[in-house]
Amino acid sequence: MTTTLTMCAILGVLMAILTVCFQYKHLLSLLLALEAITLSLFLLLLTKLSIASAESYISLGLITLGACEASLSLAVLVSLIRTHGNDYVSSFNTYKC
Repeated sequence: MTTTLTMCAILGVLMAILTVCFQYKHLLSLLLALEAITLSLFLLLLTKLSIASAESYISLGLITLGACEASLSLAVLVSLIRTHGNDYVSSFNTYKC
């Protein structure tokens, strides 16, 4: 059971990294791929800690940091859309702050 979850988590991380590499047109797709990496790493850490029968306080800290990252990235996305009008990654370097 845990080997299946481990393989799914590793596959999730690899697929999210491929998404970041190949689909970088919109900022929202990049942020969703980063969130998928965070959740896959959380699942991988949780399966490894359950095999070792260790305490899962580390995984609680990781999921807390993942939630903070998601809320911060959503706030940045909303402010960029308000200032620039779109979420195209290529248009961010053409504007001066």
